[in-house]
Amino acid sequence: MIVRVRASLNPTESPEKVLKSILNLFDFKEAECERASGGEKEYIICVAKSGSPLYKLRNLLRQQRILDAARSYIERGMEDTRTVFYLNKQAAFMGKVSFCTYETGESPLGAVVVSIEFENCGPEQVLDWLAPRTVDGKPVNEVAELNC
Repeated sequence: MIVRVRASLNPTESPEKVLKSILNLFDFKEAECERASGGEKEYIICVAKSGSPLYKLRNLLRQQRILDAARSYIERGMEDTRTVFYLNKQAAFMGKVSFCTYETGESPLGAVVVSIEFENCGPEQVLDWLAPRTVDGKPVNEVAELNC
């Protein structure tokens, strides 16, 4: 599994604050993150070749009690070998998870773009671990450990 998280770095933003937005929601090590350019834009990009950065996000989804909404947004971006979803950068800076439908437009400073590539895991296994279905607010058919 490869987890990539990217946030645009606007000219008015501090690179440290943009990195903090990512690290508030994901367990990346500093060495897994770098500043990069793409055309005229700059980004902070964090990449890990395991699901370990997702543990913090998984816990926040449960604390905020937004598993059903999270599952819906994550499923929308699901393809055969990956999923892509967007998070509000300002909410992330405050340590809160707030999903966006699009990369631009909803979050004034741009969204945090999350891409999860499934190599040794099935998409459903990852989804049932990260954001399982719920009944009366309680997770059902939850995968306890991510073994890939």
